[in-house]
Amino acid sequence: MLYALLHEWGSVRVFGYISFRMAMAALTAFALALWWGQRTIAWLHAKEVREDVSKAPCEELVQMAESAGKGKTPTMGGTFLVAALAASTLLWARLDNLQVVLAVLLVVGLSAVGFVDDYKKLTIPGCKGLDPRAKMLGLSAVALAVLLVLCWYAKATGRSSLLDLYAPFLKGPALPLASWGIVGVLLFVAFEWFVIVGSANAVNIADGMDGLAAGCTIISAGALLILCYVAGRADWTTYLGLPHVPQAAEMAVVGAALGGAAMGFLWYNAYPARIFMGDSGSLPLGGALAFLAIASKQELVLPLSACVFVLDLSTSFLQTFWYKRTHRRIFTLAPIHHGLQRYGGVFVRREQGWHEVQVVVRFWIVAACGATASLALLKLR
Repeated sequence: MLYALLHEWGSVRVFGYISFRMAMAALTAFALALWWGQRTIAWLHAKEVREDVSKAPCEELVQMAESAGKGKTPTMGGTFLVAALAASTLLWARLDNLQVVLAVLLVVGLSAVGFVDDYKKLTIPGCKGLDPRAKMLGLSAVALAVLLVLCWYAKATGRSSLLDLYAPFLKGPALPLASWGIVGVLLFVAFEWFVIVGSANAVNIADGMDGLAAGCTIISAGALLILCYVAGRADWTTYLGLPHVPQAAEMAVVGAALGGAAMGFLWYNAYPARIFMGDSGSLPLGGALAFLAIASKQELVLPLSACVFVLDLSTSFLQTFWYKRTHRRIFTLAPIHHGLQRYGGVFVRREQGWHEVQVVVRFWIVAACGATASLALLKLR
């Protein structure tokens, strides 16, 4: 309504430009996260809502957390991060765009699952949160609900290309799933479910050091919002040989809000952290990154745009899989950011590990390299 009034009465058109709204969404989310973060930290301290480091996956991680004094730091900071992201998106993005609405619902839904997980850990003595099956069921229910609505929208509007998968090096769709009928739709839903749930868990695993998950999220969101903006521009996609996705450019506003909210959280989460993210923040961040990739039809580029998260998830999975079968470790410690911190090596234990700040900053550099490489793929088509 503000845009309509300014446009008609004052000839002010700036609110109609996506680039302007992207900048304002980022700044608004950053300001809201700073504002709400200060109050949230004070409230959590008053209620003694603190991280229980004794529930870490292994004894080595427990010792590292206790020696760093992390048991006194409040958690569940993801609540104000998600609130800032959602509020900024609702203020600056067009809500007649279904993808924007689905992105908000996905973020809020995944945050709700994470909140329940965090709440159980903090309020029930000896509880490690939601049972893995219950947690996966919650994540899957939210992801599948969003994906089914997206499939319905593709069918109702005749935009079957929303269900296609595109390879990074090919101009045309690698898999035109919509043309395969119900089988193609099921394959699309199954693949995108894996993308969303996998991304959510990847960020959750990377959320183990001060500033690591938030900093890498800012970098990955920056690359993905550019991909969304380009995908929504018919002139740019024609020139670059990319799939044109009408209305995808609006998702760049969501990506900007995501980056701004993560920056506001990083203000308090930078070493030494005043607050931890918790599952209520890490799960929705991963889901948001995944949905940005889905909206821009760059799902197969996501592992490069979010390479640090994929690296942490992969090493954690491989370590667990291999140890259950052989009782031997592939890596010094998984996920590998903890291995570097404790032993200074990925496969070989060294005399001295890396300082936590060294690990985080170097992983930011790796994330920036991956994000830059993902943007370089725009030209390879």
